[in-house]
Amino acid sequence: MTLGPIMIDLLGKELQADERELLRHPLVGGVILFTRNFESREQIRQLVSDVRAVRNPPLLVAVDYEGGRVQRFRKDFTLLPPMRVIGQVYDRDHQAGLQLAQQTGWLLAAELCANGIDLSFGPVVDLDYGASSVIGDRAFHRDARVVGELAVAMMHGMRDAGMCAVAKHFPGHGAVVADSHVALPVDRRRYVDLNQDIHPYVRLIDNQLPAVMAAHVVFEQIDNVPASFSRKWLVDELRSKLSFTGAVFSDDLSMEGASIMGAMPQRARKSLEAGCDMVLICNNRDAVLKTLHELDIQPDPVSMMRLARLRGQPGLDQQQLQSSSLWQSCQAAVSGCLNSNQFSV
Repeated sequence: MTLGPIMIDLLGKELQADERELLRHPLVGGVILFTRNFESREQIRQLVSDVRAVRNPPLLVAVDYEGGRVQRFRKDFTLLPPMRVIGQVYDRDHQAGLQLAQQTGWLLAAELCANGIDLSFGPVVDLDYGASSVIGDRAFHRDARVVGELAVAMMHGMRDAGMCAVAKHFPGHGAVVADSHVALPVDRRRYVDLNQDIHPYVRLIDNQLPAVMAAHVVFEQIDNVPASFSRKWLVDELRSKLSFTGAVFSDDLSMEGASIMGAMPQRARKSLEAGCDMVLICNNRDAVLKTLHELDIQPDPVSMMRLARLRGQPGLDQQQLQSSSLWQSCQAAVSGCLNSNQFSV
């Protein structure tokens, strides 16, 4: 059985019998975990193992694990800084900032891989224009060049630990005030004015970026639908102009920014037809069931190949990991920057 194009969530800390059947549906290809799914390192490792045992090849298992206010697992895991702190370190000392980005990427990926998780949806490469509260300190910096450098360093750290990076939110969420979780953001800038937002993706793609997540933001000068449903963005710009060959994820289709595209089955179809390889449907089990029942689409072999390449590499177990000198040095650096009083978040 191949991986389907839909990623769904789980209700609790254990895999339920009806969820096992749901995960066997051919249109399902992945699971995203949230804080409600986490109790301890041992528990999350068992949950991931149970998910992976449902299918062969196993489903992809992902989590939002950026650091700062977006880190779904905290107990027994190293607390990671918001990306703004890494940007502030860079402003004080360029090399130190790049090293911290690489160490943070390695550490987050190594700890997740040790527990069987394939993907973290990050890094955020939106620019910190000071407009978007939902992005805010999740962004590295205002300067596109700095964001590109730090994102590449973090991606390399993640890769060294066995995990693929997923840059988000393409082509940029930083210049709009509205939060796409609860509203439809509209960016009214001309295409030429978006060059800075796209620059980090150029840098990352030049360094073999494995995946991106598309934004539920309408760029009205380019298209009248959100980027996550736009062939102009996902095919003409990302695939053709930027020569991106990795996987494309939608942001959560349950978010308000996607609601203009119709009921959930229509949203999923339109996003996949626009160029997404996998769409996320979270926090709405009825919508998942309706979509799996009504969506009449065959998984695309090329998309499935892109997704299969995103599997995390088996890493050290937690005890071996924490005994390693690399974990100890990265953990000390990351924890040290959080404990410092010289940075604001």
